[in-house]
Amino acid sequence: MADEEIPMSDLYDSDVVTWSEQQAALLRRLAAGERVNDQVDWENVTEEIESVGRNEIDAVEAWLFQAFVHDLKAEGWPEARDVPAWRGEARGFRARARRKYRPSMRQKIDLAAIYGDALKALPDTLDGQKPRPLVPACPLTLEEIVARA
Repeated sequence: MADEEIPMSDLYDSDVVTWSEQQAALLRRLAAGERVNDQVDWENVTEEIESVGRNEIDAVEAWLFQAFVHDLKAEGWPEARDVPAWRGEARGFRARARRKYRPSMRQKIDLAAIYGDALKALPDTLDGQKPRPLVPACPLTLEEIVARA
């Protein structure tokens, strides 16, 4: 039983690292003209390729969310001692978003939803103070935001 070959779809679920190494080797062999098409786990390969793009979008959205939260805290509590740190962190988060951002992501990133989530993530009070009124909708475009880093 130990020498029995594990089906690729089972290997994907049990050891994705080994699965990915084996699939990469098969794809290289296929690209070189070898007839290994029937050995490639096409369903999971396709899903993994799609997930690469989703992960990149998720990363940009996460950096934008963090930038919004920090900028909004600085706007809501401008007298707080942490404002310079929040502004610096927001710049850093935008810089990370800018490095990951590609124009093809434009239609897939819901900036209004990310901004809305950031508003909801703010504390109700900070040091006993309620925030100053904040802009309820994102005032910038995605391109303006990633350019601000």
